[in-house]
Parts: sequence; C-alpha cells; structure tokens
Amino acid sequence: MIEVLRHPVYARLFSAQVIALVGTGLLTVALGLLAFDLAGDRAGAVLGTAFAIKMIAYVGLAPIASALVERWPRKQVLIGADLLRAGVALMLPFVDQTWQIYVLIFVLQAASATFTPAFQATIPDILEDERDYTRALSLSRLAYDLENLLSPALAGLLLLVMGYHWLFSGTVLGFVGSALLVYSAVIPQARAQPISRPFVDRLTRGVRIYLATPRLRGLLALNLTAASAGAFVLVNTVVMVRSGYGAGDTEVAIALAAFGAGSMVSALVLPRLLEAVADRSVMMVAGALLALLTLSHAAYLLGDGLLGWVGFLLAWGLRGVFYSAILTPSGRLLRISAHAEDRPALFTAQFTLSHACWLLAYPVAGWVGLRFGLPVAMALLGLMALAGALMARAVWPADDHAVLEHEHADLAPDHPHLRAHPAAGARHRHAFVIDDEHRAWPTHG
Repeated sequence: MIEVLRHPVYARLFSAQVIALVGTGLLTVALGLLAFDLAGDRAGAVLGTAFAIKMIAYVGLAPIASALVERWPRKQVLIGADLLRAGVALMLPFVDQTWQIYVLIFVLQAASATFTPAFQATIPDILEDERDYTRALSLSRLAYDLENLLSPALAGLLLLVMGYHWLFSGTVLGFVGSALLVYSAVIPQARAQPISRPFVDRLTRGVRIYLATPRLRGLLALNLTAASAGAFVLVNTVVMVRSGYGAGDTEVAIALAAFGAGSMVSALVLPRLLEAVADRSVMMVAGALLALLTLSHAAYLLGDGLLGWVGFLLAWGLRGVFYSAILTPSGRLLRISAHAEDRPALFTAQFTLSHACWLLAYPVAGWVGLRFGLPVAMALLGLMALAGALMARAVWPADDHAVLEHEHADLAPDHPHLRAHPAAGARHRHAFVIDDEHRAWPTHG
C-alpha cells in the first residue's frame, strides 16, 4: 500500500493530511475536556450541539464554497482554508462560555467545508491508475484513523505533563504545517476544465448526479449507518469514561484510541480484500454488523449495566473496524460514477450528504443521552444504523456490475458527450459498464 507514496506530489499531500489530522485529533480530545469543564455531566449535550453546528456548516456551506471556488487555483484554496482553521484554533484556549465554542466551531468547519472536497477531488487527478487510487483511499482512511488513534495517545501523554488547553497549540501547528506542505507541492489543475454553467446549476449538479445513481444512493444510506454509530463514540465517550467508569482524561484518550485502532486494522486489510470481494458486499456486511453491535451493546447497558473496561475497549475497537469498512471504499464508488469534469461536484455532494447524516445523529447522541440516558441514546442510534443498512440493501442493486441506465439532462453544447455523439441531442442517455477492474466505460445511445 505504501508504494503509492513514491509519487512525490501525492506524498506531500498525504503528509499534509496526516499532520492536519493529528492536530484535529488533539482538538477533539481538548474540546471534549473543555466541554466537561464548562458543563460537567452536560458535556455530551454541549458536544452534541457543537458537532451538529459543525455539520450545519458542512451541509450548508460545502456546495456554495465548491461552486464559488470551482475556477480558483486549487493550491490557494487549500492554503487559505488551512490558515483560517489555524487562526480559529488559536482562539479556542481562551473560551470560557459554551456559546463561544459554537461560534468558533462553525467558522473552523466552514473552512473545512472548503478544504476537504477540494483536497479529495485533487487526488484522482494525481493518481490515474485505479490500484494506486485504491491504495491512496486506504492510506487516507489510515490518516483519518490517526485522529482516533495516535492523536488521543499523544494527547494522553501530553496530559501527563500539561493542561489540556495546551493541546490546542498542537492543532494550530497541524494546520500551519499542512499549509506549508501544500505550498511545497506542485498541484495540478483539474484535467477536465469546468464547463461554463450558471451558478445555480453548479451549486446543485453534484447532488443531482449523486441521487440519480443507485450505488450512491446505497452509499448515502450506509453513511447514515456509519454516522449513527460514530456519533455516539465522538459525543459520549468522554461522558461514559468520566462519569460511568469514574476514570480520568488519559482513559478518555485510550477509549478513543481503541476506536481508531479498529478502524486502522480495517483500512490495512481492505486493499487486498477489495481485490477479491466487491465493494458492495464488504460495505453491506460491515453496515449490518455495525448496527447489530450498537444494538447489542445498548441492550446490555439497559439490562446489565456497563461492560467491563476491557470489554468496553473491545466494543469500541469493533465499532472502528466496521465503521472504516463502510467509509474506505466510498471514494472508489464516487470515481466510477462521474466523468472527470463532474468529479469535484460529486465529491462535494458526498461531503454534504454524508454530513447531513451526522447532523441527524449528533443531536440524538447528545440531547437524547442527556434527557433519557446513554443506553436509550445508543439504542435509538442503533435503530437508525439498522435502518440505513436495510435501505442500502434495497436501493443498491446487487448486480451493480451490470449496465446501469443513467441520464444527464440539459448538457452544455461543448460537453464531451455531445462532441463525441452529436446526434444524441441535449438530453442524453448512456450506461456505465463496470468491468472487473472497477473502471467505468460509458456506452451511448
């Protein structure tokens, strides 16, 4: 898998992603401890609200930002977003009111809503080979897992010698380091230049393509499964560990690291597994097991109380395994579902719609947990996860390798389809044939 790092541009961008995510991981731990300091046992509700605001920024601003910066140089967009995030992180140690957390999180995540889709859409233009891209997706998943594994472990060590407020300085350094690495990389412009379209069309195009594609509707349902289980981990780990187990800050970091470790194991195994097993099969099984694990854990909490500490860490680790198995292949599905000129819009649509699922899940994890207790919140999220897994099975055809009819309405006159097939007209139908190498070959009619 690490062979892809021989590509110099991708190696620098991957390094930028890693260092930024390590800083983000420190932010996650510090934010949870700050919320507990300000709100005590209401910390779950505070974090649930903060993460919901994060999702509002993602869902509401990502399509707008993508449409606005579509023709801007990618490097400047990425660097500017990183520097804005660093500036916000620099202010977080001085927060002493919960409303200040909410405002700063919104601004920080507005910058992330600009950075992340642009970054994700850049990678396919750098790595044209399908196997290299698959390895890059797994490496990217591993980078995200650093936020859940190495960052909490590092935070636990730092908390032995300093207060948690100093962890925010690590976040600042992470974003500044990411900006410097992006600056040093030669980032290409999109291989397919954007076709001139009205702003409203650019704003909605990615979502329209996404929702018109059966496999992506299945991906959206599985995003709900992942978000439902993941939201409980991110929002309520600090409450379970501090209030339930009576443990300290270091144990909070250990619990988050267990979730990250499971996710990392899954990401390491998936590249080889996906060479033998279809993406749909892996993701469907992972979604079902994640939902059942969440429901089983909730039932145990309602009936017998807390698991033993080792059992709790094992449950968190298994959640990470199944969570990663859902999310890691998603980039492959997006890549085969659009032509190059539409890829940035489609990645933005995935960013927006997947975070809409988190927007549903975070308030349940935070406010239902506060009002009715953590076992009830976990059970409700488990039912949401199960509903997502069942919906995915219903809307994603099992024979996804077959020809899939797909329609593009109102294509621009200079669109590649119309240049290649002028007789097709402005309203154009074609099918994607997915071959054994997971490549999409458009057939026109």
